[in-house]
Amino acid sequence: MATESSEGEEETKLMGGNPQLVVDGDLREMAKMAAWSVSSCKPGNGVSSLRDDNYETYWQSDGAQPHLVNIQFQKKVKLQLVALYVDFNLDESYTPSKISIRAGDGFHNLKEIKTVELVKPTGWVHISLSGNDPREAFVNTFMLQIGILSNHLNGRDTHVRQIKVYGPRPNPIPHQPFQFTSSEFITYSTVR
Repeated sequence: MATESSEGEEETKLMGGNPQLVVDGDLREMAKMAAWSVSSCKPGNGVSSLRDDNYETYWQSDGAQPHLVNIQFQKKVKLQLVALYVDFNLDESYTPSKISIRAGDGFHNLKEIKTVELVKPTGWVHISLSGNDPREAFVNTFMLQIGILSNHLNGRDTHVRQIKVYGPRPNPIPHQPFQFTSSEFITYSTVR
């Protein structure tokens, strides 16, 4: 049961979550190429806790909402999926209930591309960045911002245990509109 909002028009409700991270093989994790920052954090629960692949650690915000995670890239990248690991059973009022995803060239021109409402999530929650049009399979951006707009049970601070950002795998042969699947075809794909 989902209601997503593309460019602020419709809203997505995501229920549950997946205990295992399952991602299409055509996607690659892009977050290692980025500089990460958060709007606030409690000591010992900073941005490194979002990236350590440990479900026991978490980023805990410290301050007024919205709580923000900023992901900045040195060059423009194509992004297709954001995966968050949250756990309502452990975190209760610290669990995010409404999330906004924004993209742009920097802080000065961020545009909201998705708004998602989470209903007692436990596990990995997948948020697709693709639009309603099939030609909009990804977002081409320098910066992605994840905003926690509200928490369950009107909680003030938030816990997010992991965040992964995925983009499409590049074609191994540049300037070729299609991708070969066997090594034999790739061998004979260029003319000398």
